[in-house]
Amino acid sequence: MARTKETATKSLFPKDLCEFLEKKLNAYFSIKSYILDPSKCESEPPQSTPFDMECFTDNPLKGIIRVNMIDAQRGFSDPDSDSSEKVKGQLSAQMRGYYDKHLDPEKTPSPEDLEILDATESARAIFDKNLAIKFKSAIGELEQLGYPGISNPKITVATKVSTSETLRHESAVQYALSKNNADMKLPEKYNGLGYQNLISMIFSLMGFRDGWMRVGKSKQNEESDTAIEPLHLVLVEEPEAHLHMQVQQVFIREAYTVLQNNSRLKENNRFSTQLIISTHSSHIARETNFANLRYFKRLPETTECNVATAKVINMSDVFGKEDDTDKFVTRYLQATHCDLFFADAAIFVEGSAESMLIPHFIRNKYPELHQSYISILSIGGRHSHRLNPLISKLCLPTLVIADLDSAEKAGNHKAARPERNKDLISGNYAVTKWIIGENNLDKLYDLAEDKKVKVFNESHEYSIRIAYQTPIKIKYGEKEAKDTEVLTGTFEDCVVYTNFELFKDEDNKIDTDDVGNLVKKVKDAINTSKTFNELHESIYKLLREGKSDIKAEFALDLIYAIDPNDLIVPTYIDKGLEWLQTFLHLEEL
Repeated sequence: MARTKETATKSLFPKDLCEFLEKKLNAYFSIKSYILDPSKCESEPPQSTPFDMECFTDNPLKGIIRVNMIDAQRGFSDPDSDSSEKVKGQLSAQMRGYYDKHLDPEKTPSPEDLEILDATESARAIFDKNLAIKFKSAIGELEQLGYPGISNPKITVATKVSTSETLRHESAVQYALSKNNADMKLPEKYNGLGYQNLISMIFSLMGFRDGWMRVGKSKQNEESDTAIEPLHLVLVEEPEAHLHMQVQQVFIREAYTVLQNNSRLKENNRFSTQLIISTHSSHIARETNFANLRYFKRLPETTECNVATAKVINMSDVFGKEDDTDKFVTRYLQATHCDLFFADAAIFVEGSAESMLIPHFIRNKYPELHQSYISILSIGGRHSHRLNPLISKLCLPTLVIADLDSAEKAGNHKAARPERNKDLISGNYAVTKWIIGENNLDKLYDLAEDKKVKVFNESHEYSIRIAYQTPIKIKYGEKEAKDTEVLTGTFEDCVVYTNFELFKDEDNKIDTDDVGNLVKKVKDAINTSKTFNELHESIYKLLREGKSDIKAEFALDLIYAIDPNDLIVPTYIDKGLEWLQTFLHLEEL
């Protein structure tokens, strides 16, 4: 390619290979198909295709696979819109198309069509007779002017009545508003866009099926000498448009049933239908068998490849075949958070208190993280490691916020108030087995922050970081007010000691008349305990005894009584969220 001078302001075609191929691809390249030996498909090097080898220039899959598609732009719009695009998406237009192809009695009429054709012809004759009477006077005036004359043909008025024409108007499809009053109807354009979309897609699926199976009048629209294709591939792009959650789930559950609702398909296993749906909806993913999911993972630029790419991940083998982990993850994800597939990062939390308060922390104190797509999953420390194969496959940056759950080392590992030099251990599996691999409580409290991160390198570098309670310094004592180290083992304990001055309520930010009984008890313990050991023991018992939903109760009381902006984020959570925010920011650079 010739180069211009450095001072030239206009580049000549082509400036690069992409621009050349954009205009000249079909001039220099063509698709040819060759018949190869299937027994050698895995052999190296690949089978050769010499120039003189016989090939097909036509589509080799013609007659084998029938492909139909519903694209994302279905033309629905507001009824008051002037957009011409809405016409193609009207349900009446789709029903007319279905009628023309499968139901029109004027096309290859069958015996059952004769009655309607006879009625239509009778109506046409009556209408023609009425028109002749109505136009007689007007035509007579023309004849008085010397037209049409002696040799010119006379003017007559005749109609052509077509049954398909009855659907060519905006009110062809209507929605009945009352079961008892047949006159209360609205045109289709005044129904919700979601239901229009749903009905439209179902009609399209029925049309695809009936066209494939040559149902009704579609026989004459297909080539008479071609057999029915054994494979039917149906592609649906983003069916969730305008649909609320429940309708999305109904569609994904019933769509394949619609495509199979034909007696020939039910009785003959030689015909197969495959439905492929692309979606950004977690509600649709939730209703799908986990093994049927294919995840498109975006991969950034690397030193080996200087352009962003994507990798298709088969989810059927992520957790093995039919084992307990597979059952657990499939049931858990389908019951809770399928939005994990659409997230930039994941945060695993222990329970209800964290899942309630951490979104408040992110919204108010971590603006860059708040603008990212974060999936927060509430899952206990005993089970979070089971999701490791999934986040590994997705290369999903993950922050695990865990409780240390201090316990005695001897015996049956009974829960114990966290203290140093008491030979205590952590009872959290995510800490002791999955990420850190250490259970000694003293060592865990002193572990450096960089040791809490695991970096993985498969197809793309990603990291998992664990965040658990770290020692807190509080001012305790009325006279000396010296720094006192507090060890905590749960989120609730840590929130209390991190916000110790707030819970003392010296500035009246927490009104005991407006909060729940548990928060009031915690405040009373802070203000009445005579020694730190007494305080530590009281709060430990308060936040563990009583109802099983005590964590949720405590979190709800805090949200009700305190502005989240007034809460100090526990240090271990703050460092974890800052790490995730920094990690995602570096990913974008």
